[in-house]
Amino acid sequence: MTLEITINHNHFILHYSGAMYWAEQSMLLISDVHLGKVSHFRKHGAAIPDIAKYKNFRKLDEVVEYFNPEKICFLGDLFHSSLNTEWELFEEWVHRIQKPIVLVAGNHDIIPVKKFEALRINICSEWVLNGFLLVHHPEEREGFFTMSGHIHPAVQLQGMGRQRMKLPCFFRSEKQMILPAFGAFTGTYIMQPGENDKIYGIIKNEVIKINVEKL
Repeated sequence: MTLEITINHNHFILHYSGAMYWAEQSMLLISDVHLGKVSHFRKHGAAIPDIAKYKNFRKLDEVVEYFNPEKICFLGDLFHSSLNTEWELFEEWVHRIQKPIVLVAGNHDIIPVKKFEALRINICSEWVLNGFLLVHHPEEREGFFTMSGHIHPAVQLQGMGRQRMKLPCFFRSEKQMILPAFGAFTGTYIMQPGENDKIYGIIKNEVIKINVEKL
């Protein structure tokens, strides 16, 4: 179900939902939930059942219950677009879990800051914590190990019979980790790893380390 890794003497647990738990900080890191996307596309005529908008909230409930973190950090693109009916579901969720929340704003986070502040959610463009840089867009900055999202990383596997399988993944390079998109209705971008990169793929309810040399 999970995979434990160490980065710069800190311990992290990768969850098949796409979330990552930082043990030393008792903090859950989640990127690219894109709440409101279902309602946004339904508004524009997409044939998506209304019940689909509850899927992300069920995922959030499951991972919070599993780790019971002291705080939660969203690494950008928490919401897909402007306010819609899913904001009310988010308000209910925030009041229910009763956890401190930080949003490192992403390019999709256009909802007015005062709406988040009313829920006591802190918003910032980046967060430096214990030698780690928490941002939305991937970047390498001297002196820090970066945690980010935005790209929605995936890896493509190929079998002996030319079968292909695309898996969302945690993508780790020497100086940064890019988290997969947590949201249930998001696309992916296939990464091309270098020899020193590490890939932790998500398959069903499991996180597995993938041999980069065989890709």
